[in-house]
Amino acid sequence: MGLPTGWVTAVPGLSRTAQLKALGNGVVPQQATAALRLLLDRHTAHTLPDAA
Repeated sequence: MGLPTGWVTAVPGLSRTAQLKALGNGVVPQQATAALRLLLDRHTAHTLPDAA
Protein backbone atom coordinates (compact mmCIF):
# COMPACT_ATOMS: atom_id res chain seq x y z
CA MET A 1 0.00 0.00 0.00
CA GLY A 2 2.99 2.26 -0.08
CA LEU A 3 3.26 2.51 3.69
CA PRO A 4 6.44 1.78 5.62
CA THR A 5 6.78 -1.80 6.89
CA GLY A 6 4.95 -2.20 10.19
CA TRP A 7 2.99 1.06 9.81
CA VAL A 8 -0.15 -0.65 11.13
CA THR A 9 0.91 -4.24 11.72
CA ALA A 10 3.61 -3.42 14.28
CA VAL A 11 1.18 -1.71 16.66
CA PRO A 12 1.11 -3.78 19.87
CA GLY A 13 -2.31 -5.16 20.81
CA LEU A 14 -3.99 -4.25 17.52
CA SER A 15 -6.07 -7.16 16.23
CA ARG A 16 -6.11 -8.18 12.57
CA THR A 17 -9.63 -6.79 12.26
CA ALA A 18 -8.55 -3.47 13.79
CA GLN A 19 -5.54 -3.35 11.45
CA LEU A 20 -7.75 -3.79 8.39
CA LYS A 21 -10.19 -1.20 9.67
CA ALA A 22 -7.35 1.26 10.30
CA LEU A 23 -6.08 0.78 6.74
CA GLY A 24 -9.54 1.30 5.29
CA ASN A 25 -9.50 2.19 1.62
CA GLY A 26 -5.85 3.25 1.61
CA VAL A 27 -5.10 0.98 -1.32
CA VAL A 28 -7.63 2.65 -3.60
CA PRO A 29 -5.37 5.48 -4.93
CA GLN A 30 -2.58 3.04 -5.87
CA GLN A 31 -5.02 0.62 -7.49
CA ALA A 32 -6.59 3.47 -9.45
CA THR A 33 -3.17 4.62 -10.63
CA ALA A 34 -2.26 1.11 -11.78
CA ALA A 35 -5.60 0.71 -13.58
CA LEU A 36 -5.31 4.05 -15.36
CA ARG A 37 -1.75 3.30 -16.49
CA LEU A 38 -2.85 -0.07 -17.86
CA LEU A 39 -5.80 1.47 -19.70
CA LEU A 40 -3.67 4.31 -21.08
CA ASP A 41 -1.05 1.84 -22.34
CA ARG A 42 -3.72 -0.21 -24.08
CA HIS A 43 -5.35 2.87 -25.57
CA THR A 44 -2.02 4.25 -26.80
CA ALA A 45 -1.07 0.91 -28.36
CA HIS A 46 -4.33 0.88 -30.36
CA THR A 47 -4.43 4.52 -31.43
CA LEU A 48 -0.85 5.37 -32.40
CA PRO A 49 0.29 4.50 -35.92
CA ASP A 50 2.93 1.81 -36.21
CA ALA A 51 6.50 3.09 -36.20
CA ALA A 52 7.49 0.80 -39.07
